Amino acid sequence: MFDSLSDKLQRVFKNLRGEGKLTAENMEAALKEIRVALLEADVHFKVVKTFIAAVREKAMGQDVLTSFTPAQQVIKIVKDELIAVLGTHASRLRTSSQPPTVVMIVGLQGSGKTTSTGKLAKYLAKNGHRPLVVSVDVYRPAARKQLSVVAGQVGMPVYEGTAEEAKPLELAKSAKRQAEITGRDLILVDTAGRLHIDDELMVELQELKEHLKPTEILFVADAMTGQDAVKSADEFHKRLGITGVVLTKMDGDARGGAALSIRHITGQPLKFVGTGEKLDAFEAFHPDRVASRILGMGDVMSFIEKMEQNIDQKKAEEMQRKLITDDFTLEDFRDQLKQLRKLGPLESLLGMMPQMGPMKQLKDVKVDEKELTRVVAIIDSMTPRERANHMLINGARRRRIAKGSGTTVTDVNNLLKQYGQARKMMKSMSGGLLGKKMGKFKLPFANPFQ
Repeated sequence: MFDSLSDKLQRVFKNLRGEGKLTAENMEAALKEIRVALLEADVHFKVVKTFIAAVREKAMGQDVLTSFTPAQQVIKIVKDELIAVLGTHASRLRTSSQPPTVVMIVGLQGSGKTTSTGKLAKYLAKNGHRPLVVSVDVYRPAARKQLSVVAGQVGMPVYEGTAEEAKPLELAKSAKRQAEITGRDLILVDTAGRLHIDDELMVELQELKEHLKPTEILFVADAMTGQDAVKSADEFHKRLGITGVVLTKMDGDARGGAALSIRHITGQPLKFVGTGEKLDAFEAFHPDRVASRILGMGDVMSFIEKMEQNIDQKKAEEMQRKLITDDFTLEDFRDQLKQLRKLGPLESLLGMMPQMGPMKQLKDVKVDEKELTRVVAIIDSMTPRERANHMLINGARRRRIAKGSGTTVTDVNNLLKQYGQARKMMKSMSGGLLGKKMGKFKLPFANPFQ
């Protein structure tokens, strides 16, 4: 996400660093390029105008122009203003003092409401809540069945309704009673959508709002639709009073215009983003982390959180010991790959790394997930003795391993070479990234802009 905008802004800052001295003239030239980059990223023109004015006011100050590091100060100003546009801080989901908390999920048809409802339920369950989901879309064929399928996939209870409950409000009220009876502290109401906004839809949503008194009304929008998503969010807010936005398909949006525009135009925070097709590809929106990613500084905090949530602490400490004692085997290599795959798509993880200094080439790395599957298959075809001591693997054994894993001898040779390189690299990093306490990472690089 934001790849296009990030590349353009980094070019602007590279040019600024190349200037012997920052002047009003080259600063204006830089601001012009930033303006063009934002507009090409499909950021709303009102947002661009406000943003450029704020950066100009702060960047043209005498303290910046006469500083020994003016380019870095300008980058910090741009980062601060990006955070201001995106929302200054992460906006948490509010809960009612008297459970169950009601959250209405609204949006146009095809925006991803139903899938987002399931993803949000799973996210909330992981964070200590006990949600119940219900679909009140009585118009679209199989809409309620779709939510049942999604809820089943994430292990969340769903209120199916009865044959007599043919109206949205009836379904919602019954679901709320069910939540109260079963001790569910939160209910997610997946509402009907339309291909476009109309009065009939709004009247129905307003009726649901009046009777359910939801604590949150979340508008779901497809990030790929850019300013259409912003326009729809603004219209829903004017007529319904949304309290937050969920942007889906953020992983496929290289421009990021919707994310950068939606809070400024609607006045409501971007609370969650969908970052992939998998049902756990859903996360809270952190403005400061996103601003860092846009500027090529990476999103190390999100990376650490993923590590802490998915990597087994005891296994990590055991791996640390093996690396120090040079006892890292092919079996350990395979287990490391399996652990790594729990974190999600590897290209997404690489995108969280700072795109600067020795790691600036990471953004160009393409990861073949099938290759990882092939590597695991090759190691699984080895005997326990071979996995424990790779020096045993001679030519005959390599041919047998290749045949057993459905690969070639060349594939086996490449794996053994990668394993040797991984041993060297991981041993050199063992005092940093693979430190004993997963919650206290010492990253093998520095962020010069913090």
